[in-house]
Amino acid sequence: MREVWIGTGESPTVYRYIDWLITVPLLMLEFYFVLAAVKKVPSSVFWKLLIGSLVMLIGGYLGEAGYMQPFVGFVIGMAGWIYILFEIFSGEAGTLAAKAGNKSLQTAFSAMRIIVTIGWAVYPLGYIFGYLTGGVDVNSLNVIYNAADFLNKIAFGLIIWAAAMQNTRVSRS
Repeated sequence: MREVWIGTGESPTVYRYIDWLITVPLLMLEFYFVLAAVKKVPSSVFWKLLIGSLVMLIGGYLGEAGYMQPFVGFVIGMAGWIYILFEIFSGEAGTLAAKAGNKSLQTAFSAMRIIVTIGWAVYPLGYIFGYLTGGVDVNSLNVIYNAADFLNKIAFGLIIWAAAMQNTRVSRS
């Protein structure tokens, strides 16, 4: 990425999205694994979350990279994010989590939902200010996205670790 920046002076948008195309589906897989650790979960839960994340990312990329109007890409990306939010709050994943009867799972699932709701809100805000209104320069936008990536990904990992530790303590008691 550094070489792209040095050579062109432009933000390597494609690399950021490649990173997200790898990590976001893995984060969605964590919702599935947290549920599957305590109860039988249909694979459709993962596929719904994966499809939502792909719609979100591909729409955002196509708008940011200029393959479609930025506003259209934004709307498509938002539709994917809203679908993910629906699924983890009111859809099959959210319903299974609520009925799981496992405090560790419910705590982790709720915390992960907060990250996807609040922590991920940085990305559409960056898109709005960076690509729809032109209010943020590319350097600032990269710093914002990188800081959000850093915090959101680490938070997900810490939540999973804490839930596993809590569940281990409960099962040993």
